[in-house]
Amino acid sequence: MGQLFGTDGVRGIANIAPMTAETILEIGRATAHVCKQHEDRRHRIVIGKDTRVSGYMVENALTAGICSMGVDVLLVGPMPTPGIAFITSNMRADAGMVISASHNPYQDNGIKIFSRDGFKLPDADEDEIEELITTGKIRDIRPTADEIGKAKRIDDAIGRYIVFCKNTFPDDLSLEGMKIVLDCANGATYKVAPIIFSELGADVIAIHDDPNGTNINKNCGSQHTESLQAKVVKVGASIGLAFDGDGDRLIAVDEKGREITGDHIMAICGKMYKERGWLKNNLVISTVMSNFGFNIALEKLGIKQGVSTVGDRYVLEMMQKKNAVLGGEESGHIIYLNHHTTGDGIISALQLLSSMQFYKKSLSALAKVMKLSPQKMINVTVKNKPPLEEIPELQAAIKEAESELKDKGRVLIRYSGTQAMCRVMVEGPTQELTDQLCFSLSNTVKKAIG
Repeated sequence: MGQLFGTDGVRGIANIAPMTAETILEIGRATAHVCKQHEDRRHRIVIGKDTRVSGYMVENALTAGICSMGVDVLLVGPMPTPGIAFITSNMRADAGMVISASHNPYQDNGIKIFSRDGFKLPDADEDEIEELITTGKIRDIRPTADEIGKAKRIDDAIGRYIVFCKNTFPDDLSLEGMKIVLDCANGATYKVAPIIFSELGADVIAIHDDPNGTNINKNCGSQHTESLQAKVVKVGASIGLAFDGDGDRLIAVDEKGREITGDHIMAICGKMYKERGWLKNNLVISTVMSNFGFNIALEKLGIKQGVSTVGDRYVLEMMQKKNAVLGGEESGHIIYLNHHTTGDGIISALQLLSSMQFYKKSLSALAKVMKLSPQKMINVTVKNKPPLEEIPELQAAIKEAESELKDKGRVLIRYSGTQAMCRVMVEGPTQELTDQLCFSLSNTVKKAIG
Protein backbone atom coordinates (compact mmCIF):
# COMPACT_ATOMS: atom_id res chain seq x y z
CA MET A 1 0.00 0.00 0.00
CA GLY A 2 1.31 3.46 -0.86
CA GLN A 3 0.48 6.88 0.59
CA LEU A 4 -2.88 7.38 -1.11
CA PHE A 5 -4.73 4.15 -0.32
CA GLY A 6 -5.18 2.97 3.27
CA THR A 7 -6.67 -0.36 4.38
CA ASP A 8 -10.10 0.78 3.17
CA GLY A 9 -9.55 3.00 0.14
CA VAL A 10 -8.71 6.72 0.14
CA ARG A 11 -10.00 8.79 3.07
CA GLY A 12 -9.56 12.28 4.56
CA ILE A 13 -11.20 15.63 5.28
CA ALA A 14 -13.19 16.76 2.22
CA ASN A 15 -11.44 19.53 0.25
CA ILE A 16 -8.07 18.86 1.94
CA ALA A 17 -5.49 16.56 0.28
CA PRO A 18 -5.97 13.79 -0.72
CA MET A 19 -9.74 14.48 -0.86
CA THR A 20 -9.46 17.54 -3.14
CA ALA A 21 -11.31 17.88 -6.46
CA GLU A 22 -7.95 17.85 -8.29
CA THR A 23 -6.74 14.56 -6.75
CA ILE A 24 -10.19 12.97 -7.03
CA LEU A 25 -10.28 13.81 -10.75
CA GLU A 26 -6.95 11.98 -11.15
CA ILE A 27 -8.20 9.00 -9.11
CA GLY A 28 -11.13 8.81 -11.56
CA ARG A 29 -8.80 9.02 -14.56
CA ALA A 30 -6.35 6.40 -13.22
CA THR A 31 -9.12 3.98 -12.20
CA ALA A 32 -10.71 4.30 -15.65
CA HIS A 33 -7.33 3.64 -17.31
CA VAL A 34 -6.73 0.49 -15.22
CA CYS A 35 -10.27 -0.77 -16.08
CA LYS A 36 -9.71 -0.26 -19.80
CA GLN A 37 -6.79 -2.67 -19.78
CA HIS A 38 -9.09 -5.68 -19.20
CA GLU A 39 -10.47 -6.00 -22.76
CA ASP A 40 -11.12 -3.95 -25.86
CA ARG A 41 -14.75 -2.70 -25.63
CA ARG A 42 -16.78 0.18 -24.21
CA HIS A 43 -16.18 0.35 -20.44
CA ARG A 44 -18.45 1.43 -17.58
CA ILE A 45 -17.91 2.38 -13.93
CA VAL A 46 -20.68 2.62 -11.31
CA ILE A 47 -20.53 5.54 -8.84
CA GLY A 48 -22.62 5.66 -5.65
CA LYS A 49 -22.36 7.69 -2.46
CA ASP A 50 -23.64 8.20 1.07
CA THR A 51 -25.40 11.38 2.23
CA ARG A 52 -22.48 13.74 3.01
CA VAL A 53 -22.70 17.28 1.64
CA SER A 54 -19.26 16.85 0.03
CA GLY A 55 -20.55 13.89 -1.98
CA TYR A 56 -21.69 16.21 -4.79
CA MET A 57 -18.19 17.66 -5.24
CA VAL A 58 -16.51 14.23 -5.15
CA GLU A 59 -19.10 12.66 -7.49
CA ASN A 60 -18.67 15.39 -10.11
CA ALA A 61 -14.86 15.30 -9.96
CA LEU A 62 -14.79 11.49 -10.26
CA THR A 63 -17.29 11.55 -13.13
CA ALA A 64 -15.25 14.15 -15.03
CA GLY A 65 -12.05 12.14 -14.52
CA ILE A 66 -13.60 8.86 -15.67
CA CYS A 67 -15.32 10.36 -18.73
CA SER A 68 -12.08 12.12 -19.72
CA MET A 69 -10.49 8.67 -20.09
CA GLY A 70 -13.20 7.41 -22.45
CA VAL A 71 -15.09 5.36 -19.87
CA ASP A 72 -18.85 5.74 -19.23
CA VAL A 73 -20.28 6.45 -15.78
CA LEU A 74 -23.43 4.94 -14.23
CA LEU A 75 -24.63 7.16 -11.34
CA VAL A 76 -26.79 5.46 -8.69
CA GLY A 77 -26.91 8.27 -6.09
CA PRO A 78 -27.14 7.63 -2.33
CA MET A 79 -26.93 3.89 -1.71
CA PRO A 80 -25.23 1.57 0.82
CA THR A 81 -21.66 0.53 0.01
CA PRO A 82 -22.66 -3.16 -0.35
CA GLY A 83 -25.48 -2.07 -2.69
CA ILE A 84 -22.91 -0.48 -5.01
CA ALA A 85 -20.79 -3.67 -4.89
CA PHE A 86 -23.92 -5.63 -5.92
CA ILE A 87 -24.91 -3.21 -8.73
CA THR A 88 -21.34 -3.29 -10.11
CA SER A 89 -21.45 -7.04 -10.65
CA ASN A 90 -25.21 -7.10 -11.48
CA MET A 91 -24.75 -4.58 -14.32
CA ARG A 92 -21.45 -6.16 -15.40
CA ALA A 93 -19.62 -2.87 -14.97
CA ASP A 94 -15.81 -2.80 -14.88
CA ALA A 95 -15.64 -1.26 -11.40
CA GLY A 96 -17.75 0.35 -8.68
CA MET A 97 -16.68 3.46 -6.79
CA VAL A 98 -18.21 4.37 -3.44
CA ILE A 99 -17.99 7.93 -2.11
CA SER A 100 -18.14 7.52 1.67
CA ALA A 101 -16.15 7.80 4.88
CA SER A 102 -18.25 5.07 6.54
CA HIS A 103 -18.76 5.79 10.27
CA ASN A 104 -16.58 8.95 10.28
CA PRO A 105 -18.09 12.45 10.86
CA TYR A 106 -19.64 14.36 7.93
CA GLN A 107 -16.62 16.60 7.19
CA ASP A 108 -14.62 13.50 6.15
CA ASN A 109 -15.09 11.67 2.88
CA GLY A 110 -13.45 8.80 1.03
CA ILE A 111 -13.42 6.59 -2.03
CA LYS A 112 -13.62 2.79 -2.00
CA ILE A 113 -13.28 0.82 -5.23
CA PHE A 114 -14.87 -2.53 -6.06
CA SER A 115 -13.73 -4.69 -8.97
CA ARG A 116 -16.18 -6.08 -11.53
CA ASP A 117 -16.93 -9.20 -9.41
CA GLY A 118 -18.11 -7.11 -6.43
CA PHE A 119 -15.02 -7.71 -4.27
CA LYS A 120 -12.81 -4.84 -3.11
CA LEU A 121 -10.15 -3.86 -5.63
CA PRO A 122 -6.95 -5.96 -5.27
CA ASP A 123 -3.84 -4.27 -3.81
CA ALA A 124 -2.00 -4.58 -7.14
CA ASP A 125 -4.66 -2.50 -8.94
CA GLU A 126 -4.65 0.12 -6.15
CA ASP A 127 -0.85 0.31 -6.41
CA GLU A 128 -1.09 0.81 -10.19
CA ILE A 129 -3.67 3.61 -9.77
CA GLU A 130 -1.43 5.29 -7.20
CA GLU A 131 1.64 4.97 -9.40
CA LEU A 132 -0.16 6.53 -12.40
CA ILE A 133 -1.12 9.53 -10.23
CA THR A 134 2.15 10.06 -8.34
CA THR A 135 4.35 9.77 -11.45
CA GLY A 136 2.03 12.06 -13.45
CA LYS A 137 1.80 9.45 -16.27
CA ILE A 138 -1.99 9.68 -16.25
CA ARG A 139 -1.88 13.32 -17.41
CA ASP A 140 -0.50 12.36 -20.82
CA ILE A 141 -3.27 9.90 -21.76
CA ARG A 142 -6.15 11.80 -23.39
CA PRO A 143 -8.81 10.28 -25.66
CA THR A 144 -10.67 12.72 -27.94
CA ALA A 145 -13.81 13.07 -30.10
CA ASP A 146 -16.31 10.20 -29.71
CA GLU A 147 -13.89 8.33 -27.42
CA ILE A 148 -14.79 10.59 -24.48
CA GLY A 149 -17.11 8.91 -21.94
CA LYS A 150 -20.74 9.68 -21.09
CA ALA A 151 -22.55 9.70 -17.73
CA LYS A 152 -26.14 8.68 -16.99
CA ARG A 153 -28.30 8.03 -13.94
CA ILE A 154 -29.53 4.50 -13.20
CA ASP A 155 -33.03 4.88 -11.75
CA ASP A 156 -33.75 1.23 -10.96
CA ALA A 157 -30.55 0.51 -8.98
CA ILE A 158 -32.34 0.79 -5.64
CA GLY A 159 -35.11 -1.58 -6.81
CA ARG A 160 -32.56 -4.16 -7.93
CA TYR A 161 -30.76 -4.00 -4.57
CA ILE A 162 -34.04 -4.29 -2.61
CA VAL A 163 -34.91 -7.52 -4.45
CA PHE A 164 -31.36 -8.84 -3.90
CA CYS A 165 -31.53 -8.22 -0.13
CA LYS A 166 -35.03 -9.69 0.25
CA ASN A 167 -33.87 -12.87 -1.51
CA THR A 168 -31.34 -13.50 1.31
CA PHE A 169 -34.21 -13.96 3.80
CA PRO A 170 -35.32 -17.62 3.98
CA ASP A 171 -38.52 -18.43 2.03
CA ASP A 172 -39.91 -20.52 4.91
CA LEU A 173 -39.91 -17.54 7.32
CA SER A 174 -41.68 -14.15 7.56
CA LEU A 175 -41.43 -10.92 9.57
CA GLU A 176 -45.24 -10.61 9.89
CA GLY A 177 -46.27 -9.01 13.18
CA MET A 178 -42.70 -8.11 14.23
CA LYS A 179 -42.09 -4.52 15.37
CA ILE A 180 -38.64 -3.28 14.33
CA VAL A 181 -36.92 0.06 14.96
CA LEU A 182 -34.34 1.02 12.32
CA ASP A 183 -31.60 3.59 12.97
CA CYS A 184 -30.42 4.65 9.49
CA ALA A 185 -27.63 6.93 10.85
CA ASN A 186 -28.91 9.67 8.49
CA GLY A 187 -26.81 7.79 5.97
CA ALA A 188 -26.93 5.59 2.91
CA THR A 189 -29.60 3.14 4.19
CA TYR A 190 -32.25 5.83 4.78
CA LYS A 191 -34.25 4.98 1.62
CA VAL A 192 -33.74 1.25 1.13
CA ALA A 193 -33.78 -0.20 4.66
CA PRO A 194 -37.36 0.80 5.65
CA ILE A 195 -38.69 -0.55 2.32
CA ILE A 196 -36.92 -3.94 2.64
CA PHE A 197 -38.12 -4.72 6.18
CA SER A 198 -41.67 -3.43 5.49
CA GLU A 199 -41.99 -5.53 2.33
CA LEU A 200 -41.03 -8.63 4.34
CA GLY A 201 -44.01 -7.95 6.62
CA ALA A 202 -42.47 -6.11 9.58
CA ASP A 203 -44.01 -3.12 11.36
CA VAL A 204 -41.14 -0.64 10.81
CA ILE A 205 -40.36 2.50 12.81
CA ALA A 206 -37.41 4.40 11.27
CA ILE A 207 -35.31 6.95 13.17
CA HIS A 208 -32.41 9.12 11.94
CA ASP A 209 -33.71 8.66 8.39
CA ASP A 210 -33.71 12.34 7.37
CA PRO A 211 -30.23 13.21 6.07
CA ASN A 212 -29.32 16.87 5.48
CA GLY A 213 -25.68 16.41 4.43
CA THR A 214 -24.20 17.21 7.84
CA ASN A 215 -26.05 14.91 10.28
CA ILE A 216 -24.67 11.55 9.06
CA ASN A 217 -23.49 9.41 12.05
CA LYS A 218 -24.15 12.36 14.42
CA ASN A 219 -25.15 10.81 17.77
CA CYS A 220 -26.79 7.95 15.88
CA GLY A 221 -26.06 4.76 13.97
CA SER A 222 -23.95 1.77 14.95
CA GLN A 223 -21.46 3.89 16.98
CA HIS A 224 -24.13 5.66 19.09
CA THR A 225 -27.09 3.41 19.92
CA GLU A 226 -28.47 5.36 22.93
CA SER A 227 -31.47 6.88 21.10
CA LEU A 228 -32.22 3.51 19.46
CA GLN A 229 -32.14 1.74 22.83
CA ALA A 230 -34.60 4.27 24.27
CA LYS A 231 -36.94 4.01 21.25
CA VAL A 232 -37.04 0.19 21.31
CA VAL A 233 -38.11 0.19 24.95
CA LYS A 234 -40.59 3.06 24.47
CA VAL A 235 -42.48 1.47 21.55
CA GLY A 236 -42.15 -2.12 22.78
CA ALA A 237 -40.26 -3.31 19.69
CA SER A 238 -38.84 -6.84 19.27
CA ILE A 239 -35.50 -5.49 18.06
CA GLY A 240 -33.56 -2.34 17.11
CA LEU A 241 -31.18 -2.34 14.15
CA ALA A 242 -28.45 0.31 13.82
CA PHE A 243 -26.48 0.76 10.59
CA ASP A 244 -23.44 2.97 10.07
CA GLY A 245 -23.23 5.84 7.56
CA ASP A 246 -22.51 3.68 4.53
CA GLY A 247 -24.60 0.69 5.59
CA ASP A 248 -21.96 -2.04 5.77
CA ARG A 249 -22.16 -2.52 9.55
CA LEU A 250 -24.90 -3.63 11.93
CA ILE A 251 -25.22 -3.34 15.70
CA ALA A 252 -28.47 -4.64 17.22
CA VAL A 253 -30.47 -3.76 20.34
CA ASP A 254 -32.61 -6.41 22.07
CA GLU A 255 -36.21 -5.93 23.25
CA LYS A 256 -34.91 -4.85 26.70
CA GLY A 257 -32.85 -2.04 25.14
CA ARG A 258 -29.46 -3.71 25.53
CA GLU A 259 -26.80 -3.46 22.81
CA ILE A 260 -25.84 -6.68 21.03
CA THR A 261 -22.32 -6.67 19.52
CA GLY A 262 -21.07 -8.05 16.22
CA ASP A 263 -19.62 -10.99 18.18
CA HIS A 264 -23.10 -11.86 19.53
CA ILE A 265 -24.59 -11.62 16.02
CA MET A 266 -21.91 -13.95 14.60
CA ALA A 267 -22.42 -16.47 17.45
CA ILE A 268 -26.24 -16.45 17.01
CA CYS A 269 -26.06 -16.75 13.20
CA GLY A 270 -23.21 -19.29 13.40
CA LYS A 271 -25.41 -21.52 15.56
CA MET A 272 -28.35 -21.25 13.13
CA TYR A 273 -26.11 -21.76 10.08
CA LYS A 274 -24.69 -24.91 11.66
CA GLU A 275 -28.13 -26.32 12.51
CA ARG A 276 -29.50 -25.56 9.04
CA GLY A 277 -26.48 -27.10 7.30
CA TRP A 278 -25.25 -23.81 5.84
CA LEU A 279 -21.99 -23.43 7.81
CA LYS A 280 -19.36 -24.48 5.27
CA ASN A 281 -16.45 -26.38 6.85
CA ASN A 282 -18.08 -25.74 10.27
CA LEU A 283 -15.98 -22.57 10.46
CA VAL A 284 -16.39 -18.91 11.46
CA ILE A 285 -13.66 -16.29 10.89
CA SER A 286 -13.21 -13.43 13.39
CA THR A 287 -10.40 -10.98 14.18
CA VAL A 288 -8.00 -10.69 17.11
CA MET A 289 -10.36 -8.02 18.56
CA SER A 290 -13.28 -10.43 19.09
CA ASN A 291 -14.16 -10.88 22.76
CA PHE A 292 -12.76 -13.92 24.60
CA GLY A 293 -16.37 -14.88 25.36
CA PHE A 294 -16.89 -15.36 21.61
CA ASN A 295 -14.11 -18.01 21.51
CA ILE A 296 -15.74 -19.83 24.44
CA ALA A 297 -19.20 -19.67 22.79
CA LEU A 298 -17.95 -21.17 19.50
CA GLU A 299 -16.11 -23.90 21.38
CA LYS A 300 -19.34 -24.85 23.22
CA LEU A 301 -21.24 -24.87 19.90
CA GLY A 302 -18.60 -27.14 18.39
CA ILE A 303 -17.73 -24.57 15.72
CA LYS A 304 -14.15 -24.07 14.53
CA GLN A 305 -12.67 -20.56 14.50
CA GLY A 306 -10.13 -18.81 12.29
CA VAL A 307 -8.59 -15.55 13.55
CA SER A 308 -7.40 -12.80 11.19
CA THR A 309 -5.80 -9.40 11.75
CA VAL A 310 -8.11 -6.37 12.12
CA GLY A 311 -9.84 -5.15 8.95
CA ASP A 312 -12.65 -6.60 6.85
CA ARG A 313 -10.34 -7.15 3.84
CA TYR A 314 -8.23 -9.51 5.99
CA VAL A 315 -11.35 -11.31 7.28
CA LEU A 316 -12.50 -11.81 3.66
CA GLU A 317 -9.02 -12.98 2.59
CA MET A 318 -9.05 -15.69 5.27
CA MET A 319 -12.66 -16.67 4.49
CA GLN A 320 -11.76 -17.23 0.83
CA LYS A 321 -8.57 -19.09 1.73
CA LYS A 322 -10.28 -21.41 4.22
CA ASN A 323 -13.57 -21.64 2.29
CA ALA A 324 -15.78 -20.18 5.07
CA VAL A 325 -19.16 -18.48 4.53
CA LEU A 326 -19.42 -16.52 7.79
CA GLY A 327 -16.90 -14.08 9.25
CA GLY A 328 -16.59 -10.57 10.64
CA GLU A 329 -15.61 -8.10 13.31
CA GLU A 330 -17.01 -7.26 16.73
CA SER A 331 -17.73 -3.74 15.38
CA GLY A 332 -20.62 -5.24 13.38
CA HIS A 333 -18.92 -5.59 9.99
CA ILE A 334 -20.03 -9.13 9.08
CA ILE A 335 -19.64 -10.97 5.77
CA TYR A 336 -22.03 -13.73 4.65
CA LEU A 337 -20.25 -15.09 1.58
CA ASN A 338 -23.22 -17.34 0.72
CA HIS A 339 -25.12 -14.10 0.01
CA HIS A 340 -22.70 -11.27 -0.79
CA THR A 341 -19.06 -10.40 -1.57
CA THR A 342 -18.74 -7.77 1.16
CA GLY A 343 -20.10 -6.80 4.60
CA ASP A 344 -23.75 -5.69 4.38
CA GLY A 345 -25.63 -4.33 7.42
CA ILE A 346 -29.08 -5.02 5.92
CA ILE A 347 -28.23 -8.62 4.97
CA SER A 348 -26.69 -9.11 8.41
CA ALA A 349 -29.94 -7.84 10.01
CA LEU A 350 -32.01 -10.21 7.86
CA GLN A 351 -29.88 -13.20 8.98
CA LEU A 352 -30.28 -12.16 12.63
CA LEU A 353 -34.06 -11.76 12.22
CA SER A 354 -34.28 -15.14 10.52
CA SER A 355 -32.52 -16.66 13.59
CA MET A 356 -35.19 -15.12 15.86
CA GLN A 357 -37.99 -16.49 13.65
CA PHE A 358 -36.30 -19.89 13.19
CA TYR A 359 -35.85 -20.45 16.95
CA LYS A 360 -39.06 -18.54 17.83
CA LYS A 361 -37.09 -16.78 20.58
CA SER A 362 -36.47 -13.18 21.63
CA LEU A 363 -33.11 -11.57 20.86
CA SER A 364 -32.23 -11.39 24.56
CA ALA A 365 -32.78 -15.17 24.85
CA LEU A 366 -30.66 -15.88 21.73
CA ALA A 367 -27.87 -13.57 22.94
CA LYS A 368 -27.32 -15.90 25.94
CA VAL A 369 -25.37 -18.13 23.55
CA MET A 370 -22.43 -15.88 24.42
CA LYS A 371 -21.31 -14.18 27.61
CA LEU A 372 -19.00 -11.17 27.20
CA SER A 373 -15.76 -11.56 29.13
CA PRO A 374 -14.74 -8.55 31.27
CA GLN A 375 -12.41 -6.38 29.16
CA LYS A 376 -10.08 -3.44 29.76
CA MET A 377 -8.19 -1.47 27.11
CA ILE A 378 -5.63 1.27 27.70
CA ASN A 379 -4.06 3.32 24.87
CA VAL A 380 -0.47 4.29 25.62
CA THR A 381 1.07 7.17 23.62
CA VAL A 382 4.48 6.11 22.27
CA LYS A 383 7.37 8.02 20.67
CA ASN A 384 8.37 5.16 18.35
CA LYS A 385 7.25 1.61 17.56
CA PRO A 386 10.01 -0.98 18.12
CA PRO A 387 8.89 -4.61 17.52
CA LEU A 388 7.04 -5.67 20.68
CA GLU A 389 8.51 -9.19 20.59
CA GLU A 390 11.99 -7.63 20.96
CA ILE A 391 11.24 -5.98 24.33
CA PRO A 392 12.27 -8.63 26.94
CA GLU A 393 10.64 -6.96 29.99
CA LEU A 394 7.32 -6.65 28.14
CA GLN A 395 7.42 -10.26 26.96
CA ALA A 396 8.13 -11.39 30.53
CA ALA A 397 5.18 -9.31 31.85
CA ILE A 398 2.86 -10.76 29.16
CA LYS A 399 3.95 -14.31 30.07
CA GLU A 400 3.27 -13.63 33.76
CA ALA A 401 -0.20 -12.15 33.03
CA GLU A 402 -1.09 -15.10 30.78
CA SER A 403 -0.13 -17.64 33.44
CA GLU A 404 -2.34 -15.77 35.92
CA LEU A 405 -5.29 -15.82 33.46
CA LYS A 406 -4.70 -19.49 32.57
CA ASP A 407 -7.31 -20.39 29.91
CA LYS A 408 -9.91 -17.92 31.22
CA GLY A 409 -8.71 -14.82 29.36
CA ARG A 410 -6.07 -13.32 27.11
CA VAL A 411 -3.66 -10.44 26.55
CA LEU A 412 -3.47 -8.50 23.27
CA ILE A 413 -0.89 -5.75 22.80
CA ARG A 414 -0.53 -4.08 19.39
CA TYR A 415 0.35 -0.75 17.81
CA SER A 416 -2.33 1.42 16.25
CA GLY A 417 -2.06 1.45 12.45
CA THR A 418 -2.85 5.17 12.22
CA GLN A 419 -1.74 6.81 15.50
CA ALA A 420 1.38 6.94 17.70
CA MET A 421 -0.22 4.58 20.18
CA CYS A 422 0.20 1.13 21.67
CA ARG A 423 -3.09 -0.57 22.56
CA VAL A 424 -3.02 -2.78 25.66
CA MET A 425 -6.05 -5.04 26.00
CA VAL A 426 -6.76 -7.67 28.63
CA GLU A 427 -9.79 -9.96 29.00
CA GLY A 428 -10.25 -12.11 32.06
CA PRO A 429 -12.68 -13.95 34.36
CA THR A 430 -13.34 -10.92 36.64
CA GLN A 431 -13.27 -7.16 36.02
CA GLU A 432 -10.97 -6.68 39.04
CA LEU A 433 -8.24 -9.03 37.77
CA THR A 434 -8.65 -7.73 34.19
CA ASP A 435 -8.20 -4.08 35.26
CA GLN A 436 -5.25 -4.92 37.50
CA LEU A 437 -3.34 -6.80 34.77
CA CYS A 438 -4.13 -4.15 32.12
CA PHE A 439 -2.80 -1.27 34.31
CA SER A 440 0.33 -3.28 35.14
CA LEU A 441 1.05 -4.11 31.47
CA SER A 442 0.40 -0.54 30.28
CA ASN A 443 2.89 0.72 32.88
CA THR A 444 5.47 -1.76 31.50
CA VAL A 445 4.80 -0.40 27.97
CA LYS A 446 5.17 3.22 29.21
CA LYS A 447 8.53 2.44 30.84
CA ALA A 448 9.83 0.50 27.83
CA ILE A 449 8.70 2.75 24.95
CA GLY A 450 6.55 5.63 26.27
